[in-house]
Amino acid sequence: MAIIAPSLLSADFTKMGDEVREIQNAGAKVLHIDIMDGHFVPNLTFGYTMVKALRPLSSMVFDVHLMMTHPLSYIENFAKAGSDVITVHVECDDDLKACVDKIHECGIKAGLSVKPKTSPEALFPYLDTLDHILVMTVEPGFGGQSMMPECLDKIAVIKAACQARGLTVPVMIDGGVNAGNVGRAAQAGADMMVAGNAVFGAPDRAAALRALTEGAATAD
Repeated sequence: MAIIAPSLLSADFTKMGDEVREIQNAGAKVLHIDIMDGHFVPNLTFGYTMVKALRPLSSMVFDVHLMMTHPLSYIENFAKAGSDVITVHVECDDDLKACVDKIHECGIKAGLSVKPKTSPEALFPYLDTLDHILVMTVEPGFGGQSMMPECLDKIAVIKAACQARGLTVPVMIDGGVNAGNVGRAAQAGADMMVAGNAVFGAPDRAAALRALTEGAATAD
């Protein structure tokens, strides 16, 4: 069954602590936290101080997604702030092996992400070092976009490459997940799905989370 990970990017920024508590009480086990540097993507979001402030409020897995041109120098700070998983982009300007090694040196899980126009083969040299893979199904930088369904085709390519190497690496998707397409994403093989507006934008977050989870399960 695919795991639904609500995205903090769609929360009410005026009451972040309450939002995190509410989404955990609604049943979420993983919280996706997008970190944008205003350079890799044309937007700014949170820093590691936000992660540190929220960490005592929740037992959810903090899945931190660094949309940054130079993530390497920030990894340790985000790890110390309470991240459980850190993902960097294959398109960043830092050495990817160094980034993955640094994340693991900090004692947490490491992931790599690909943008919609990036071939999944860009991940292949690093597959045996990864704890998960993140496939972007929208262009990173802004919430509220519609899913690019063609990006789902990357999941099968990635999983076939992992299987050929005797690896089992979970694949997450991020972008435009909602009740109308969660089943298709599950059928494509997504193990985890980031959902922003579909959860935080719903009047009943618990019901929305259940509907997405059940929609993914029905497709299995």
